[in-house]
Amino acid sequence: MAVVDVAPSDEPLQYFCKSKCFSQYVTTKAIKRMETYRVRGSIAKAARKLLFPLSFGPSSASLLYILDQHLQGQYDRMNRAAYELIVVHIDLNLEAADRKQSSELLDQYKSRFPRHTYSSLGLEDALLLDNIDWTALNMPEPLQNDSKNTGMDKLQQLVGSMPSATSKTDVITTLLTRLLVDVAKRNCCESILFADSTTRLAEKTLTETAKGRGFSLPWQVSDGMSPYGIGFNYPLRDLLKKELVIFSSLTIPPLTDLIILQGPSSHISASSKLTTIDDLMAQYFQSVEENYPSIVANVVRTSSKLQPLSGDETAACGLCGLPVAEGTDGIDGWGGDQNSASRASEQQDGKHKVLCYGCSRSING
Repeated sequence: MAVVDVAPSDEPLQYFCKSKCFSQYVTTKAIKRMETYRVRGSIAKAARKLLFPLSFGPSSASLLYILDQHLQGQYDRMNRAAYELIVVHIDLNLEAADRKQSSELLDQYKSRFPRHTYSSLGLEDALLLDNIDWTALNMPEPLQNDSKNTGMDKLQQLVGSMPSATSKTDVITTLLTRLLVDVAKRNCCESILFADSTTRLAEKTLTETAKGRGFSLPWQVSDGMSPYGIGFNYPLRDLLKKELVIFSSLTIPPLTDLIILQGPSSHISASSKLTTIDDLMAQYFQSVEENYPSIVANVVRTSSKLQPLSGDETAACGLCGLPVAEGTDGIDGWGGDQNSASRASEQQDGKHKVLCYGCSRSING
């Protein structure tokens, strides 16, 4: 792993060389990974569309910069590009007043990287999706005719009804994924390019396992086709988060003005009711990557070897939409006797209401 030192006042040239080499190292890692996503054996007549979720963090800002440079290089050499980016920002703020900053920041991205197509949505738009089984969650459809409550109000009610901080975060993340898939399909995108670093993928590995959704890891940490019928790819999977933070400060001009950094997690306490599993895992891997980066890489490398669920006897979870094996849905299905008889008897229109174990725990506590 490359290391960048603070520039000594008497060695500016040495610092410049180190910075340039480090930037090339990061860029090369991402572009080589992008090249593995090519469709081989055929020549596309038109550029492939790829959805790019922009979170305003150092990883997504760095990846957008790298891909923008990559596309510019293709245009310079061939006067065409192999792919085009549909950049979408999903605003997770639950208060309308907090969204002004996001809108202004997205305008700065449009100005800095104008070649791409941009759109912005609020997370409440996920409540409009018709492929979520709200009855399986034992709640009415969030956007039933109700002139008194807006989509934001309904989202706040839904999130507020969750039994714990971890449940709230899990539902928000799940709705975010479902909304991104829907946006990708509506824009005829071939795949979604997530800007998850090695560190983020390691966090996700332990977080999803702790939440009871370990069966989803083959799609959440590995490149390839997802159960949603669209590809999930992770071009930054070979880079640590701290490397991307450094890279974002070395670009010309720097990306630091375009980035919203999360506050330090050193104050997180496992005993706090507001602390989530996600917070604890982020704090853990933040400390591990500083001194033991190989451990972070090994977690991701090991989880990437997991094989996705196979077989026809599966049903889609009513919330996350992932395939659930026969007899393993809900909390009852994980009571030690995983067979069809362990399913809950609740029926609707002759069909069983299916929730995976992870979503069951989020909804029911």
